[in-house]
Amino acid sequence: MKIELHDVSKGRDGESLPAISFDYETGRATFVRAETMQRPTVLGLIASGRMRPDSGSIRIDGEADDAGIRRRVALVDAPDISEPASRVTVAGVTAEELMFAGRSAGHRAVRAWLRDQSLAHIARLPIVNVAPRDRIHLLTELALLRPGIEGLVLVAPDRHGGPPLQWWHQGQAIAERGFAMLMIAGDASATVIEAATADPGRAA
Repeated sequence: MKIELHDVSKGRDGESLPAISFDYETGRATFVRAETMQRPTVLGLIASGRMRPDSGSIRIDGEADDAGIRRRVALVDAPDISEPASRVTVAGVTAEELMFAGRSAGHRAVRAWLRDQSLAHIARLPIVNVAPRDRIHLLTELALLRPGIEGLVLVAPDRHGGPPLQWWHQGQAIAERGFAMLMIAGDASATVIEAATADPGRAA
């Protein structure tokens, strides 16, 4: 699967999102820079087929198919869109996602899944209190359970703190398992990732 965005923008004169072009695909982790509180979410919505750009185009495997992108790409932890409510516990988030994935979502199933992910120790914690590494691990792995998902768009992982290379490496590990992985964060993270990889991503 390859998703290509060409000169997509949102808002009058690109106010919400200046024009940007990039692609992300199966087996590769891609990092794209987007500054301000709003732009990462706007870009994530467009890149996952959930918002139409005001200009430009988005294609999946060469075709214009927003519905196909939505079916195959999960939007993860986007502020005010797909992030869990702050006071819901890890067990609660897990139960809800297991249910969406068509799996058993009872107490035993939740406990077993968290144990398999080495996350059982945080089951009772509100998601807002979970360390960045565990939060990203939890939410990405749950999203990958959804039927038909082939890629993830992770929005603003830098807002939770922690070293940028931590979530960058987590995203790379997911890509190595055969998924498309797009991560959207700010310039400060780009500086760190660029220094480590010589690949700072595109800017919006």
